[in-house]
Amino acid sequence: MAGTRLSIAIVGAGMGGLAAASTLRQAGIDVHVYEQAQQFGRIGAGIQMLPNSSRVLRGIGVEQKLRGTAFEPYSHLNRIWDTGEVKRELPMPESLYGAPFLCMHRADLHEALYAVLPPDIVHLNKKLVGLDQVRGQVMLSFADGTKAQADAVIGADGVHSLVREIVVGPDAPLHKGRIAYRAVFDSSLMNGEIEPSRTKWWGPDRHIVIYYTRKDRSQLYFVTSVPEPAEWMTKESWSAKGDVKELRAAYEGFHPEVRMVLDACPDCHKWAILEREPLPRWSDGRVALLGDACHPMTPYMAQGAATSIEDAAVLARCLKAMGNDDIEGAFRLYEANRKPRTSRIQAISSANTWMSGGNEDTSWLYGYDAWTVPLDGLKLPESAT
Repeated sequence: MAGTRLSIAIVGAGMGGLAAASTLRQAGIDVHVYEQAQQFGRIGAGIQMLPNSSRVLRGIGVEQKLRGTAFEPYSHLNRIWDTGEVKRELPMPESLYGAPFLCMHRADLHEALYAVLPPDIVHLNKKLVGLDQVRGQVMLSFADGTKAQADAVIGADGVHSLVREIVVGPDAPLHKGRIAYRAVFDSSLMNGEIEPSRTKWWGPDRHIVIYYTRKDRSQLYFVTSVPEPAEWMTKESWSAKGDVKELRAAYEGFHPEVRMVLDACPDCHKWAILEREPLPRWSDGRVALLGDACHPMTPYMAQGAATSIEDAAVLARCLKAMGNDDIEGAFRLYEANRKPRTSRIQAISSANTWMSGGNEDTSWLYGYDAWTVPLDGLKLPESAT
């Protein structure tokens, strides 16, 4: 294969899959993305891109587009649920970690990542049903009866990943009895304004995070975590409708700013918060996992999509460094460099202790640069990294 252009198929066109498509193309790799959805929808949800992920977005070439519409919070603010007392506040100007803190609608980020790709490399309505590795190639089979072939496959197909089942065997994600309610709605529905920060209100057994998703503060978003069973959960339940009355009752007694937001909220969605223990391995031969497919985590550190975007940059660097002749070695190098970090984030996020108080160092998380961090274990001259 030396001297030939490597081809990689990415399963899943979420944030991680689209980011990987861009980073791999930058590394000179021929990429095709296969997505089971028939079209991309604008489901009501916000997303935070903290400096560690917005730095990758800069390298992909979408930072400026996003900054045209995204809200840049003053700080990472944590307050007590009823009194509003500040537990910890971290002002986050761009100068702090060399990249911005951006809050936006998830669809705006997705559209930006999609817009920088040639439209003909993203294939919709392609539900994966099987993978076969034969003679240095991977054959993908889809529910519509079609097939595709590539030198390697990246499974970026989320928490219910079929590619992961193929790599490590069937298992079930963990639901620890927490439900998230969420909504995006027009700020004009409120009878006041929220903080110009991304604010997390910490209650005894529940919390709510609130922030604007538009630069002009015309829309805002909240996401909660409450103890609630999930018998209703299905694999497609990410966009299930929630009951606003139940939501408001769950936050009775919270600070007036929280109550103002919930009283103005016209409707909401809910989803079960799912996570997994770190996997024993992220690849099998020429098939590797990325993002939620290998390290799904609670949303409590706003690092789910962020770590998948980091994965994309490091994966591309590993493939470029190892060359076309050692795809399996590149995948092992990628796992060795990403798994310790994502496992650490998974554990802290699961415990829901991040920024709850104290003054712990945040630079290891937000100061991380996926484009330049040394690739541990790379047996090549330093110039290749």
